[in-house]
Amino acid sequence: MKSWPYEMIKLKNVGVRKAKQMRDLEIDRQTSPLIIHGPLPTTTIANSILCSYIYSSGRVRGTCKQVIKELDPTIGKHLEVSMYLTEESRLTIDGFACKNWELIKNLAVKITVYNGCCKQVVQTNTTKLCSTKSIVTINGKFPGPTIYAREDDSVNIRLTNKVQYNVTIHWHGVRQLRTGWADGPAYVTQCPIQPGQSYLYNFTLTGQRGTLLWHAHISWLRATIHGAIVILPKKGVPYPFPKPDKEKIIILSEWWKADVEAVINQSTITGLPPNISDAHTVNGQTGAVPGCISPGFTLHVDSGKTYLLRIINAALNDELFFKIAGHNITVVEVDATYTKPFSTDTIFIGPGQTTNALLTADKSIGKYLIAVSPFMDTVVAVDNVTAIAFLRYKGTIAFSPPVLTTTPAINATPATSAFTDKLRSLNSKKYPANVPLTVDHNLYFTIGVGIDPCATCTTGSHAVGDINNVSFIMPTKALLEAHYYNISGVFTDDFPAKPPISFNYTGNNTAMNLRTTNGTRAYRLAFNSTVQIVLQGTTVIAPESHPFHLHGFNFFVVGKGLGNFDPDNDPKKFNLADPVERNTVSVPTAGWIAIRFKADNPGVWFLHCHLEVHTTWGLKMAFVVDNGKGPDESILPPPSDLPTC
Repeated sequence: MKSWPYEMIKLKNVGVRKAKQMRDLEIDRQTSPLIIHGPLPTTTIANSILCSYIYSSGRVRGTCKQVIKELDPTIGKHLEVSMYLTEESRLTIDGFACKNWELIKNLAVKITVYNGCCKQVVQTNTTKLCSTKSIVTINGKFPGPTIYAREDDSVNIRLTNKVQYNVTIHWHGVRQLRTGWADGPAYVTQCPIQPGQSYLYNFTLTGQRGTLLWHAHISWLRATIHGAIVILPKKGVPYPFPKPDKEKIIILSEWWKADVEAVINQSTITGLPPNISDAHTVNGQTGAVPGCISPGFTLHVDSGKTYLLRIINAALNDELFFKIAGHNITVVEVDATYTKPFSTDTIFIGPGQTTNALLTADKSIGKYLIAVSPFMDTVVAVDNVTAIAFLRYKGTIAFSPPVLTTTPAINATPATSAFTDKLRSLNSKKYPANVPLTVDHNLYFTIGVGIDPCATCTTGSHAVGDINNVSFIMPTKALLEAHYYNISGVFTDDFPAKPPISFNYTGNNTAMNLRTTNGTRAYRLAFNSTVQIVLQGTTVIAPESHPFHLHGFNFFVVGKGLGNFDPDNDPKKFNLADPVERNTVSVPTAGWIAIRFKADNPGVWFLHCHLEVHTTWGLKMAFVVDNGKGPDESILPPPSDLPTC
């Protein structure tokens, strides 16, 4: 941390005498959240320093609200204050929540600033693809604001709904240990936040560090309601890879010219699949596409510098390739877990997945194409428009022609396998891979789609998604509430551990009965039990790659293969030493994935395909994890402002 003279801070509304009292103040300007250390003699000076610095530095122009997070004079006389920033237009200074500052005015003070703890769901007019429409956003931004925190920080985010839709937010990949009420999936862990209402999401980032994402978890609102979560290591703890000079967030997504809610509503009415998106985006920009010129996103770099790219796939329905012309990047983390580093020129990333990679700007000064293209190795329709962005070196001459690259073929299955086969947990002494070596629950889940009758659909039928031939029906009351209060009639805990009928899951199934069963069925797990799930793709209607996400847990990907899983021989080839640890994994087309996890988090946890179209169709289920022994192994009581249905 560098110590800055008070003259360099450029404070406003702070007198010379107060400024001199700040001479020992240290400001870490290299990371976010902004962290300030130093002796702050009085509350007035503390307020002036914080709010004036933030205002004058240009980082935030908003209201400062300070809340004491921790005060324990018995351990090093340490006071920690979290300062939350809202989007209001004027700057005000609120006093610290302390009755007697004279008792603590000489204590060392650590102040952590979280950018944007107060979120508002609002409609925003946005122009892309040469047309303008109104979209649902958080604080008017697309992508939404980044949440910055450190490992083991507590996070409090109040979400206020100012739009016509019901809304929830899911903190994708956050473990939510004992705090399932903050997980976010509508009608699973909470009832949605209705128009005009608000809800305080309160959770702790226990033992987690890295890149995750947040997004809406109701209907198709996550098309525009999404953003990054950056969890920095604890102060003083280095990355287990060379320290980058700078960090950059890159969020990949999809864009529809039409209202996305209208797209899925039309599909529901007709019973036909929804229209595919019109383009892909990089940090909210499509770049140039046929029929519309757009400058797109530019990643600015300095020669010789190394950058940590935090890459997030926030797309609704598309698995994507990410490639930078002329550059290799070194993967060091996926889904907020460290990996053994490996170099690649192409990243394969599914919806809900994140990848951190080191980029060294070691090429000739110039402009280099960044291409984001879709992957689809079956007959399913997909948005095949490539998003265009650029990496630009400092000193590049204006209007320089870019260095181009070729994208993988849309059906480049070997490219996806080459990437995923290299993923291994770091498995170091500090970051071990604690793979369950024994299994209490051995589950075999077939996944796919079917066709069911639909009396309200104009076609008389509609597509459904299913696991073990069960298409999940969303309840009208949150499953977690029903579990916590022992309310009957909301769900049953008889979800099948294996498919009802055994058949050649990846063979020619054109003559199969396409009907499914329906129900709100969960699978019950004892606390601390170990679980293995084989997710088996099928060819009913059409084979397809399925990115599966498990809420509340990370899991280890111990095996994968094409065709049908062989329970006698395939487990012999499982990697139980250093398998990659994730929260979202793509099940290969007409293939299988085996995952293991320990059910050490009580509550109700969603498992579903992260292709939003398949989630809508019912390709999902839930686990109920019972409490263990004592309060530390039990879910916390629900918050007082928990939304009602």
